[in-house]
Amino acid sequence: MSALPLAITRRRRRSVRHTLDVRVSPYAYVAPFFLLFCAFGLFPLAYTAWVSLHEWTLLSDTQTFVGLDNYSTLLADGYFWNATFNTLSIGLLSTVPQLALAIWLAHLLNRRLRMQTLFRVALLIPNVTSVVAVVVIFSQLFGRDFGLINWVLSWFGAGKIDWAAGTATSHIALSVMIMWRWTGYNALIFLAAMQAVPRELYEAATIDGAGTFTQLRKITMPMIRPTIIFVVIVSTIGAMQIIAEPMLFGQSSGGGGVMVTGGPDRQFQTLALYVYELAFGNATFDFGYASAASWLMFVAVVIVSGINFLISRRVKGGLV
Repeated sequence: MSALPLAITRRRRRSVRHTLDVRVSPYAYVAPFFLLFCAFGLFPLAYTAWVSLHEWTLLSDTQTFVGLDNYSTLLADGYFWNATFNTLSIGLLSTVPQLALAIWLAHLLNRRLRMQTLFRVALLIPNVTSVVAVVVIFSQLFGRDFGLINWVLSWFGAGKIDWAAGTATSHIALSVMIMWRWTGYNALIFLAAMQAVPRELYEAATIDGAGTFTQLRKITMPMIRPTIIFVVIVSTIGAMQIIAEPMLFGQSSGGGGVMVTGGPDRQFQTLALYVYELAFGNATFDFGYASAASWLMFVAVVIVSGINFLISRRVKGGLV
């Protein structure tokens, strides 16, 4: 008689454990991410907002509350708007061709080819290459006197272009560096999404006489629309946070202060580089002003990403 209540008790315990495993375990698995995000993401973001409301420098132990004065001063700062324009220009020049080329490369690698693994690994090599090495090499390629790019352009009668000196030329040079690093990485993301597209659709399209470009436009892109939107948003966020390439490109071009200001005329200083200059690149170490610039950059990233998301959904929706 005592064995039956014991069995019922064990069954109830197993049921409770199963319920806890089904309902509580998912939250336990994702909890480490949210704990780390709160510690290293949310708290610094909130603390930066608090610092931006003060006159806060490393040269003084006194922090004076100034409210929104840092923001009003920043919105009237010509250097801030110059950095904003440079960021948008470089981001646009690097992101649009990069994503178009990444989709095309992924479409080619999605076909039956020999040594597919070798080609896929080769696409990832630029991304794992040190950004310092990439910028140093491309700075030599875009050199004014002995650069390979100018040597090739001389065949068509073009003179020696000082790529780092002009606004448009420096933006093009930086965009090429960014494209070289990230095109292969995005192509692999698109390729992973294309692997899930049924092969029968391509076979039917081939029988109907559809070419490669038609299959890409009518089948592949509509089927991987969520991945395209994801990559567009992530690439936009990355483009708004560019700092390493212009910093190292400026150092290679002129050194010293040029590394922080993005050229003698600030022709390729991005928002992230401008924030770095405010906080660490001058003698004032103005953390309050730099924090205000960081928050405005955050707002700009959110706005641009949101606009990109809406445009991507509408454009890709028209492809279905």
